[in-house]
Parts: sequence; structure tokens; C-alpha cells
Amino acid sequence: MENIEKLLQQEAAKFGVELSAEQTAQFQTYMEELLDWNTKINLTAITEPREFVEKHFVDCLRPLEWMNLAGTNCIDVGTGAGFPGIPLKLAVAQMHLTLLDSLQKRLKVLDTVCADLHLEAKIVHARAEEGGRNPELREKFDYVFARAVAPLSVLCEYCLPYVRQGGYFCAWKGPAGEKERQEAQRAMQILGGKISQEENYLLPDGSHRTFLKICHVHSSPAKYPRTGVKIRKFPL
Repeated sequence: MENIEKLLQQEAAKFGVELSAEQTAQFQTYMEELLDWNTKINLTAITEPREFVEKHFVDCLRPLEWMNLAGTNCIDVGTGAGFPGIPLKLAVAQMHLTLLDSLQKRLKVLDTVCADLHLEAKIVHARAEEGGRNPELREKFDYVFARAVAPLSVLCEYCLPYVRQGGYFCAWKGPAGEKERQEAQRAMQILGGKISQEENYLLPDGSHRTFLKICHVHSSPAKYPRTGVKIRKFPL
């Protein structure tokens, strides 16, 4: 398979993220294993190595230009193929990572991948709304990540309950990020969130992306999150 290590190193350096040869080798292994598993279970629609770097790895890592995750406790909600949690952990070994997903077979893949990469991560099998009501997870994280999972108004209810007061929910959004931010104002107000940072950027192929960092200024009311059906049908 095509080697993407030099390309990734060059692209990451453009926004101030320095990756060692050992780290880029881990990214190469991660990509190869995901694409191998992708023939058995649907993990990603992107299968061309260069596109994998530009649309997955660069997108996941770009917010490291604006935040320092070293020593923080982080959870990736609805992690899927491990994005953005695993790329961030590969770049910042000092962060503590939890990967949460509702599909057991995806988590089995990630458990295998993490073992092969010698990467420490806690794997949690749960729906996002179930985890948000679990006392062991509720308000326990400095950073909560969600990338390309659902509209922001929905994501706020899924994710803000995990964030400790003063911590952050970080959402990776597409070109409609600004519109989603406006539509999520009521949800953020109810759940105790407040936008602290919004960054718009381009991926190497010219695609527009928006990164939103939402501070959890006060606890979410105990009745949230609601059931998944109610969250999707009646977003705040």
C-alpha cells in the first residue's frame, strides 16, 4: 500500500503539528488496518491513501493548532472508525482517551487496532445518550469530541453532559458549521454550553471545515440527555 508518512508529516507541519517518524509510522499502520477491516465492515468511504490523509488525518489533527490536550481526559463520542480520537492520541500521547460507540463490532476493530499500535485507550460500548446518563461518565471529561455524527443541536444534547464544568465539547463540522451553530443556540443555552471558539479552515483538497469549541459553563439539567428517539425527533 502507498506510504503516506512523508505526506502526513508535511501537511501536519503546515499548522504547527510536528510528527516524528515513529508517529507517522503508526498512522501508516492505522490506515492500513482500517482499510483491511473496511473490506469486512463498513468503516470509511474514503479508501485512497492520499485522500485518507487529507480528509481524515489532517482534519482530525487540525484543531491541535488551537488546543493543548496533553494531560487531559478526553472522550470521543460516536467514534466510528476512531476519528478523531485515535489520530489525536497518536499525535498527543500524554492525553487520556476513551472511545465510545454503540456498535460492538466497530469497537472490536478499534480494540485490535489500539493493541497493534500500542495505544492506551478505554473502549466503551454504549449509545451516546446512555453514556451521558452514566454517573461514571457524566461530567468526567475535560474534552468531548464528535466528528461528523449529527447536527450540532443534537450533538449538544448527546455530548455536553459528558463535559465537566469548565471543560469543552469540540465539534468537527462541514461547511454548514456556521448555520448549525446558529440553530444550536437554544440547545447550548439549556444544556449549559457557550461557544468559546470557532475556526474555519480548508483541507488540502480545498474542502471547507468548521471547528467549534463549546465551553460547559454550568451543569446540564438532570433530565438530559433524553432518549435517542426524542433527541432526533424533537431537537432542542
